Amino acid sequence: MSKWWRAVATAGGLRSTEVTSRRSYFTIQAIPREVSGSRVSSRDRAQGRIPAVVFSQTYVQSKPEDPTSIVASSSVYRKFLLTTERKQIKTIIDSVDLPFFCSTTFPLQIRAGLGSSTLLESGKVLPIKASDPSSCVFCYCSSVTPSVLFKMTVFIHKDEETGKILNLVFVWAEDGTKLRVDVPVVFKGEHECPGLKKGGYLNKIRPSLKFLCPAENIPQKIEVDISRLDVEDKVSLHDIDVHPTWKLLSKNEAIPVCKVKATPVDS
Repeated sequence: MSKWWRAVATAGGLRSTEVTSRRSYFTIQAIPREVSGSRVSSRDRAQGRIPAVVFSQTYVQSKPEDPTSIVASSSVYRKFLLTTERKQIKTIIDSVDLPFFCSTTFPLQIRAGLGSSTLLESGKVLPIKASDPSSCVFCYCSSVTPSVLFKMTVFIHKDEETGKILNLVFVWAEDGTKLRVDVPVVFKGEHECPGLKKGGYLNKIRPSLKFLCPAENIPQKIEVDISRLDVEDKVSLHDIDVHPTWKLLSKNEAIPVCKVKATPVDS
């Protein structure tokens, strides 16, 4: 199966740029499967495959008085069971700078079987970071529908002791829909920061920010410029300019994202 995904990933037309080559190489390959259960999943993992699930997910406002209380709906639909190649997934993860992996999209292709040229589904995927792996939903289906173009989000579940990937959960995301995304914050201008030059240190209070974003316009990162911050200066959520289609999921935009603090002096 390893040779199969490598061959499929590099097949196609001429690569005119490095970006095109990178996107082609990182096309995730998956195949459908008709059975589920812990024994089947264990067998797949032993054979170098990762069990995967795909379903459509909607979001709801959990508190009527709070427009930022966007949570995943308990109802799911368009559910399919898949399996992916562990070596390919590991190669992708190793090649993408973390934590940007969870805010970077990748193409995905679902084929009829190992080595098959029949394409059942194709689209893009976005890895989703979750604070509690036990909260992921596993949904199973015995068949895959005819080919339709979609985008997807994916959740990665790892073994806490070994670090091996145990499951992948995908959520279909068609153009025009919105996704809840955990976007990393990148701080720039540290070498020019007056407060740091005076011996202060940067307290990174919010290493990531949660947004509700259009599926076709997901930011890989949010850059925060600290080049003008002095000691005790801070950058709050309301100081950050973002695309008008991105909805910040925070009730209090006065919350600081970072602050330059004075280094404590030993008595």
